[in-house]
Amino acid sequence: MKWLIFLLLLPASLAHLNVYLSSAEVWRLLGLTAELFYVRDGQINFYALNFVVPVPATISELHFTWQSLTRRPLPYTLHVDVASEPEAMHPPTFNISSEGYVPTETQTWRVDLPCMGTVAAEVNITISLNISIGSSSTILHFRRRKICLKEAPRPAVRVDSAPHAPTSADIFYAGAGCAGGALLIAAVAAVACRARARKLRRARSDEQDAHAFLPDSSCKSAASYTSYRRPTSLPAAAAEERARDLQQRIAELTIQRCRVRLRAVAMEGTFGRVYKGTYADEEGREQEVLVKTVAEHASQVQVSLLLQEGCMLYGLHHEKVLSVLGVSIEDQTAPFLLYPWNSGWRNLKQFLLACRGVTLGGAAAGAPPPPPLTTQHVVRMALHALDGLAYLHSQHVLHKDIAARNCIVDENLRVMIADNALSRDLFSADYHCLGDNENRPIKWLALESLSRRQFSPAADVWALGVLLWELTTLAHQPYAEVDPFEVAAYLRDGYRLQQPANCPDELFAVMAYCWAMSPDDRPTLPQLQTFLRDFHTQLTRFV
Repeated sequence: MKWLIFLLLLPASLAHLNVYLSSAEVWRLLGLTAELFYVRDGQINFYALNFVVPVPATISELHFTWQSLTRRPLPYTLHVDVASEPEAMHPPTFNISSEGYVPTETQTWRVDLPCMGTVAAEVNITISLNISIGSSSTILHFRRRKICLKEAPRPAVRVDSAPHAPTSADIFYAGAGCAGGALLIAAVAAVACRARARKLRRARSDEQDAHAFLPDSSCKSAASYTSYRRPTSLPAAAAEERARDLQQRIAELTIQRCRVRLRAVAMEGTFGRVYKGTYADEEGREQEVLVKTVAEHASQVQVSLLLQEGCMLYGLHHEKVLSVLGVSIEDQTAPFLLYPWNSGWRNLKQFLLACRGVTLGGAAAGAPPPPPLTTQHVVRMALHALDGLAYLHSQHVLHKDIAARNCIVDENLRVMIADNALSRDLFSADYHCLGDNENRPIKWLALESLSRRQFSPAADVWALGVLLWELTTLAHQPYAEVDPFEVAAYLRDGYRLQQPANCPDELFAVMAYCWAMSPDDRPTLPQLQTFLRDFHTQLTRFV
């Protein structure tokens, strides 16, 4: 049975604030399926605040989730007190600043509780959060009792990892925590039933777009990369070689999580998120970055895909290719993939949709649509993608997923090719599973790739033709009327995408040329570059 813990009383200074433990955190601490609210819509839960939560020896960090629901910033200060046995624990640390503003988006911060491992003790800890508005302020005290063992405990494992053998201390404190947590939830639920009739819930303010910081790890050396299961059934030797290669790439790209600040969500899917943020190098110089990561409930297969696909373009340097800048994997937390970014860049598919007045997740609400694209613009953008793909092929790299969703564009309509990490999640309508337990971009694949899983430079050329069709149609869905299971037969029978409205015959001839049945009959990238450059020159003569 899943409980939802409600709140009591309403100090004016806490109106429009949420502070709680997520269901994952409650399960990790108490073994209960619940969300434990300390403050909900400004109402304080004194039952929860007065409960001292035991923290087992196998858990060395605590997570709190909060959100400001008002347009006006809510200043905060954080402080932690260790009331007993200071020789058993290093000073606790936060992964956020000790003072600042409560973010307007739901976000999580962390408190690290590092035991020294030299003394067995129960350490009483009080985490104080001071929220103030104007001249008034309210202090919330979160009480914990951390168990430290004389021998350094094994680190806590993820819920989906293999369980460790519990010690007698683990069993005792886990049982005490579950019992206390159950009593707490039962008591609060009973009070909530009486309080619900009074209907104290307030309407939340409109969603905010203020910048907010997300959790980043304390500044320490990055942990070693943990190998993840491969999602495909490769031969054992090949899988091990691929894993070693990926591990080497991760090691070369590893950065410290504490140098990354996440400011705003750019896109969000079921298990993946893309953030805009900043990265500070060792000399303190900051640069804008895009950060791809996965949610807590993502499986190891999804994490593996993120890392493998995100590192696909690692080590490549070209003005028309967006390559990964760094990777952060620390303490079995969700990995961060960092990409160099600029405030004027956008996902190409989002940009094309905005050109025809359609918004997708992450688009700015109420933003004016971009100016209309001309054929000249389309050809120039296609040439940029061609240059990027030609460079990849010169480096013996097959992209295998060329599409508008895997490109970016800047304010000057310059296009760069990016990897396809998280695309299956962020653009789920573009991928389909044909009963083989693998999501693929069915309607962008060449016939031989779709039927026989054969990939070659000619297969990338086919997908490039579909990208050109996307540019011309402003990101309409290819073969929208064709069932994914019928696409292979549809292509085998000689059918192709129709010529878009207002698309010159010369440009559509290039697309059709890319979709030749035989890979040998398709144009090479130099041939396409020559033709499109000549066509672009002809178009400019009429301007």
